[in-house]
Amino acid sequence: MDSFFDRYRNLLVLLALLLAQIIGLAMQVRRTSEGRGTLDQSDSAGVRLIRLWAEGLVSPPERLIHAVKLGSQHAWENYLDLRNVRQQNADLEKTVDRLRLEQASLLEDAKQGQRLQALVGFQQKYIYTTVAAQAIGSSGSEQSHVFTIDKGEDYKLAPDMAVITPDGIVGKIREVFPSTSQVLAINDQSSGAGVILQTTRIRGILRGNANGRPQIIDILADNRIQKGEVVLTAGGDQIFPRGLPVGVVDKVIQDPERDSFIDVLITPAAHLDRLDEVLVITSTQPRFNQQQQQDVATSEAEKGAEAAQIKEQQKASQIMAERLPGLIDPSLPADQQPLHDTSNPNPVAHPPQALHPDRFSPGADPNSGAASAESAAPDAPDRTTAAEPDSAVTQQKPAGKPAQANHNQKTKPKTAQPPPTSPRRNP
Repeated sequence: MDSFFDRYRNLLVLLALLLAQIIGLAMQVRRTSEGRGTLDQSDSAGVRLIRLWAEGLVSPPERLIHAVKLGSQHAWENYLDLRNVRQQNADLEKTVDRLRLEQASLLEDAKQGQRLQALVGFQQKYIYTTVAAQAIGSSGSEQSHVFTIDKGEDYKLAPDMAVITPDGIVGKIREVFPSTSQVLAINDQSSGAGVILQTTRIRGILRGNANGRPQIIDILADNRIQKGEVVLTAGGDQIFPRGLPVGVVDKVIQDPERDSFIDVLITPAAHLDRLDEVLVITSTQPRFNQQQQQDVATSEAEKGAEAAQIKEQQKASQIMAERLPGLIDPSLPADQQPLHDTSNPNPVAHPPQALHPDRFSPGADPNSGAASAESAAPDAPDRTTAAEPDSAVTQQKPAGKPAQANHNQKTKPKTAQPPPTSPRRNP
């Protein structure tokens, strides 16, 4: 019996030749990017036809094998191999919870650090001595606005010490314990603080109302009080120093019991509902930093130099006064010394009195000029004759008493003789 190869030998040879020819052509023909065949060997962009055939023959099985591999791996990892997934999920949930807690703690620490940084900055710039404290509890009642801080007698705190924040005043210490203290807030009904309005300079008493809101009471009605005006501490209560911020005016309402008075509702500057860190003023004596102390020392030194200079000038003045005996009279008291004389050293010079005043003389009456002239007319010859001997006597006056006698005679006034009268005839 003939074998298969002997029976189909010619056909198999023909098929082998055809296959060899096709393979030879496929190795020579290139397929361009446009899909057309070419025999140009220099076309590097073309792909041999045999490579395309090989790729088309091998790619489908490869894709099938790769898809089966990926599907098997996915099914194994997500459905079959789940023995430790439950424990891993529990561990991951615990890790997430821990990280969330740590994140919240870090955020709270960051916020607290910012608040403490602002508090320390304010404490360093503030002129009075303060102690930083943290609010650790509240009263738990809506009617009482008292909270607890973590400082007490161990930090030398005492009742009625002012409690403030960098934003404004908070309240005052009511009771002190060994390690804690209770603070009465300014919005409590039993609290009180002296305040003043910054613009209108109106003073009043700050106290909390029934709703837990601070207000200024005992103020007469005034149209100048407007919303938004700043309220400061007045300093008259001997608790809060002067000039600390209290809040701003929110509303002005009429006093229900007194018509002529008003109540001014205040929006507090400090956040009384969420207090964390506060400052307690332990001493109202001013404290200065190093730079301020240097400035004060420099000022004191300059002041001492000026005082020494003034003292030297006073000493020189005393020495000069001792060297001028005419300026000090030992027989007079200190307030009557010539040095303290306030009279005018240059008196006003008065004009000399006229020897023969007439109407043209200073101080004479113009209306009496004619009468004086008529009354002096009869005596004119006598005055002329009297003047001539006087002048002669003045020129030939000897020394001593005769001259004084002549002078007395010259200055003696002459009485006028009455005119002779004729005898009266009887009719």
